[in-house]
Amino acid sequence: MGQSYDLITIGRCSIDLYSHDLGAPFPEIRTFGAYLGGSPLNIAVGARRLGLRTALLTAVGPDKVGEFVLERLRREGVETRFIPVKPGARTPAVLLGIEPPDRFPITFYRENAADNQLTIDDVAALPLSEARAVQLSGTALAKEPSRSATFYAAEEAKAQGLTVFLDLDFRADAWPDPRAYGLVVRALLPLVDVAIGTEEEVNAAMLRRPEDVVVRHSQITAPEIRGDLAANVEALLGRGLKALVVKRGAQGSVVYLPGGEVVTAPGFPAEVVSILGAGDAFAAGFIYGYLQGWDYYRAARLGNACGAIVVGRIGCADFTPYHDEVMGFIESRGGF
Repeated sequence: MGQSYDLITIGRCSIDLYSHDLGAPFPEIRTFGAYLGGSPLNIAVGARRLGLRTALLTAVGPDKVGEFVLERLRREGVETRFIPVKPGARTPAVLLGIEPPDRFPITFYRENAADNQLTIDDVAALPLSEARAVQLSGTALAKEPSRSATFYAAEEAKAQGLTVFLDLDFRADAWPDPRAYGLVVRALLPLVDVAIGTEEEVNAAMLRRPEDVVVRHSQITAPEIRGDLAANVEALLGRGLKALVVKRGAQGSVVYLPGGEVVTAPGFPAEVVSILGAGDAFAAGFIYGYLQGWDYYRAARLGNACGAIVVGRIGCADFTPYHDEVMGFIESRGGF
């Protein structure tokens, strides 16, 4: 098709320090491993490993952590030449404890985060005319100037006929009031083709009461969020989406379409080591299938398989599967 990139992802990045002492409470952790992290980064790496040509627009600080992120991305084959270095800012870090099967305490170090300083000019430097799709992130909407940069990216991509994906990516600690998240997301949705998120993130996008958000055991990435899921799905679809993809963990995923059509894709059995990164692996798989022209069921099943593989591992981008691996995984479990 003459395009240089299948997918450009936009938003946050980090160095992820994951506990190697599986099962140890956080105060007893002695060793951490260093990996790549950040939802748009994870999706760029995951999609690249499946075979898409990907680029990432994020930002790093003039620090060694930024050098780590850029070098590891290059090794993965993700295009990094659009990533600016922001003077005076820091490349973020994340620390994660791993206490399977249901406790994964996480701490984000995002004060003065470089990726929050992405600007409209940074987006304008992207070769959107050479891409097929962009993927945006909900966390990038939490602060300026990255909020305006995200809206600008959506507007420009839509005008140029690209497919616009949005990872709802709700992080409660990123917002001074969790209701603000929904206000901004709902404003963005008319520029989005496909939104992807968990049931909790769908509820967050329509949140009316802050007390409906409950974070237990420092699991910021997996809060409990009460709400009327069916009504909230309908409300979000009413903003102009072509599809709303809801990740349901071990239960698989559901694709909601305008007009009431629902596509349910069963999950794959998996033994949980860490849930972090599984949702991003799902998104990479789903986007790959979508851009291959697959139907929603097949694309969602591929996403489910990618997520099932990653929950059996300890990290995010570094542990996402390659194309042949995930296809073999699916075939060994009865196929699509």
